[in-house]
Amino acid sequence: MKCNVGCTDRILRIVVGIVLIALVALGKVGWWGWLGVIPLATGLFRFCPLYTLLGMNTSNSCRIK
Repeated sequence: MKCNVGCTDRILRIVVGIVLIALVALGKVGWWGWLGVIPLATGLFRFCPLYTLLGMNTSNSCRIK
């Protein structure tokens, strides 16, 4: 798995994932909030399979490797 998620993209994915999971835990949203696991995982692993299929790569904007 080659890193294809950049710093800003990574931070946004992690935040969105945590917020969605927290909303499920608080009972504010339904089962679909568990989809927050996907952006959380792709942010933590810095790899997005969809980016690979689409030929995208945002990791060039990241200075920390």
